[in-house]
Amino acid sequence: MPLRTLDSLQDAVGSLAGKRVIVRVDFNVPLKDGVITDDGRVRAALPTLNQLINQGARVIACSHLGRPGGAPDPKYSLAPVAQRLSELLGKPVAFALDTVGESAHEAAAGLGDGDIAVLENLRFDPDETAKDDAARRGFAARLAELADAMVSDGFGVVHRKQASVYDLAQLLPSAAGQLIEKEVDVLDRLTENPERPYTVVLGGSKVSDKLGVISHLLPRVDRLCIGGGMMFTFLKAQGHGVGKSLLEEDQLDTVRGYIAEAAERGVELVLPVDAVMASAFSADADHVIAAASGLEDTPFGADGLGLDIGPETARLFADAIGGSRTVFWNGPMGVFELAPFAAGTKAVAGALTEVDGLSVVGGGDSAAAVRQLGFRDAQFGHISTGGGASLEFLEGKKLPGLEVLGWQ
Repeated sequence: MPLRTLDSLQDAVGSLAGKRVIVRVDFNVPLKDGVITDDGRVRAALPTLNQLINQGARVIACSHLGRPGGAPDPKYSLAPVAQRLSELLGKPVAFALDTVGESAHEAAAGLGDGDIAVLENLRFDPDETAKDDAARRGFAARLAELADAMVSDGFGVVHRKQASVYDLAQLLPSAAGQLIEKEVDVLDRLTENPERPYTVVLGGSKVSDKLGVISHLLPRVDRLCIGGGMMFTFLKAQGHGVGKSLLEEDQLDTVRGYIAEAAERGVELVLPVDAVMASAFSADADHVIAAASGLEDTPFGADGLGLDIGPETARLFADAIGGSRTVFWNGPMGVFELAPFAAGTKAVAGALTEVDGLSVVGGGDSAAAVRQLGFRDAQFGHISTGGGASLEFLEGKKLPGLEVLGWQ
């Protein structure tokens, strides 16, 4: 079954003018000293929020931010997000000081047609993420008292069975917003009949985080490029020494199985041929480029740390990407936050901007990296807002927050 969309919501409840619509967005933005350092997720919510505002709905946006542990914590307040949203919308945004209490009810009651309010961090209430169904549903019921309908548009949390994501969508007439609709469309294209050649580039720290997606995509892709910290487990599986680089010894047999399966299926497995080895995990550390077959043959010996793919590997990955019609990338190629080890990630991001076809940045650290490295969102076909949710979708897992909206 297809997702229920905003059009179907209007079919269910009639005109949205004057209706109170609670929108589960993903405003889980990075904050430093109370200042938003990347407002990408706030911007991603604007199309749906503006559509509802323009239709005269009375909009109540709700989200989590960080992991406050089920109790109010000022450093996780959504107040800075409400302020930024006001700037982006060019209109006042009311802010409730709680989630389902007196302030939330006052904010909802004070809305006129086309107005918008933001509730305080949902995770200030422990029942938002409760494992107990009754507790979670009870919190959802209190949220439902605020509204006449619900729109789910926080793709980053659709893999979680949480009160505002799953239970609330059962208690009110509900539908997916534009962001979720677009995410599902793009990710579905990556798993069902992608235009070929199809290349997947995986990075990040751990192989174990990507086991499901590798297994699910190996039968579907033409090329698989492996970088980031996880590459050292692949290199070790090939018999190379990796010094003190990140290594998951317990995954070596699994990785050898992937290498064999790729060969059996005719998938081009592009593994690093060089890496940037450093004396320590620091931007000031001494570092050299070493061949994959000689990562321990550096001045640092067996104490060296691999912190980025090398320039020859970056060229190989860029060539693989450049010759593709569909590319999915998830996970940085190195420690991009430290300038000496950002070149590999920047090379991959740059190659994606040149793809003649669909290029998808798989959210999370990858999305943060492209922005930090100076790329614009518009340079890519799609930047996902949900790292974990994107990977689980591509693993073929059932996502509660999508199933409750009709997705099968």
